[in-house]
Order: sequence, then structure tokens, then C-alpha cells
Amino acid sequence: MTPAAPMTARQEARRRRILQATARLAGRGGFDAVQMREVAESSGVALGTLYRYFPSKVHLLVAVMQDQLEDLHETLRKRPPTDEDPAARVARTLMRAFRAMQREPHLADAMVRALTFADRSVSAEVETVSRLTTAIILDAMGPDAMGPAGSRPSPQQLSAVRVIEHTWHSALITWLSGRASIAQVGTDIETACRLIDPAGAVRR
Repeated sequence: MTPAAPMTARQEARRRRILQATARLAGRGGFDAVQMREVAESSGVALGTLYRYFPSKVHLLVAVMQDQLEDLHETLRKRPPTDEDPAARVARTLMRAFRAMQREPHLADAMVRALTFADRSVSAEVETVSRLTTAIILDAMGPDAMGPAGSRPSPQQLSAVRVIEHTWHSALITWLSGRASIAQVGTDIETACRLIDPAGAVRR
């Protein structure tokens, strides 16, 4: 497959307006409030143009989540967690992400529902969200958790990261559905993060 050509500055600005409009609509009314015609009108683009960028509102909302994770990743790189224990750093990082979503529960619910509803046509976008989440967790673990300088994560560490990622996603769903308190979310995330020990190995 030929890689897509890089977007021009004008196209990037248009895409940004579209995502901002989507986030505003979802923040006010959740998943059902995001309608393609309203997104087009709110962002000042033609409906046909919107569909060229995003074929459905699921594509739109997954892209919004990707955008938010990229912002979080950049923020964490500037202000990383300072705990000595890698597991504590990961737990603190994921709780920061959770609290950001907690501030806009309708938007959080819309993004999580979009991920849940995503079919194969959205697989590339969902994979990007997963890669970003993995990168955030690995960055929070820090280089001291990887062993000798320049080491890459081991298969066991990547398996632990996947379990932590699944736990975080599941905790979001249970909280959004009212089946878990914030305290429960924190406990579940901390428990999953204990798969990583202070030396960076994976607990068995």
C-alpha cells in the first residue's frame, strides 16, 4: 500500500477544527450527540469533505481519543511522574489520564463506546490508540525498568503492559457504566501495575 501523502498546513488545520468540533459535541451530549452533519457545520467544512477525512463518527471519535492521548503523552514527557518505583509511576500516569477523562465524562463515554463499536474499517486507528497507550506506559516505566542502557522491553514486559492496558480500559468502562467507584478504579490499576516490580522484571 502506498503511504498517504503528508497533509498540508491547511488540511491539518481543517482536521484540527473537525476534531475540536467533535469533542465539543461529545462533551455536551455523548456518543449520540455526534452527528456528521452537525460536526461539518460546527467545524465549517462541507459534509462531503468531512466524509473524506472520516468515514463515520466512530472514526471521528477514535481520532479524538488518539489526539487526546498524543497530548497526554507530550505532557507526560514534559512532566514525568517522579516515583522511584516503575509500577507506581505507571499507576500514577494512568490515573492522571483517568482524571482527565473524569472531567469530561460524556466525551470519555463517547470515545470508549467508539472503541467498543469499531469494526475492521477502523482497525488502523484503533491500533494507533493502542500503540500510544503502550508508549505512555513504557515511558512511565522509565529506562531504569528496561535493564541495561539501550535495552528494549522484553516479551514478558510487553505482556504485562498489555494486561495493564486492558485493565485500564476495562476500569474506564465499569466506571462510566456506574459499576465501579473512582477508588475501585485506582485499586484495580495499582493491582495490575504490580506486574512490574521495582527492578523492571515481570512478577509471576
